[in-house]
Amino acid sequence: MSDRELIRAALAARECSYSPYSGFMVGAALLTKSGRVYAGCNVENAAYTPTNCAERTAFFKAISEGEREFAAIAVAGWPRDGEAGYAFPCGVCRQVMMEFCDPDRFRVLVAAGEEEYRAFTLRELLPEGFGPANLT
Repeated sequence: MSDRELIRAALAARECSYSPYSGFMVGAALLTKSGRVYAGCNVENAAYTPTNCAERTAFFKAISEGEREFAAIAVAGWPRDGEAGYAFPCGVCRQVMMEFCDPDRFRVLVAAGEEEYRAFTLRELLPEGFGPANLT
């Protein structure tokens, strides 16, 4: 799957965002090593702490269906009525990625549109991250 196809899936997931409080709509598309894509959007809650990010929604959907190997994720987010911009994964989402992904190989695409995006490895976004390898 191309970067643009994955970004397109993240942009479509963004449209499903439930963000009545912040108005900040985020979509994510998670690519497994087997080629499947799991979409996620942010889901807000009036109590705030139960809110779930788009990236974790996509990961938890994939994991709940038995997936454990991931290649890349595309993230697209900006205010509902605002100008497109870059929304980087939060620290909690980066930590979830660290649990399941090789930080030197897992790619994170941060998109402001289908043609405008930046690509990083998880290691670049979470240097010196703590993961399962640290416990052995």
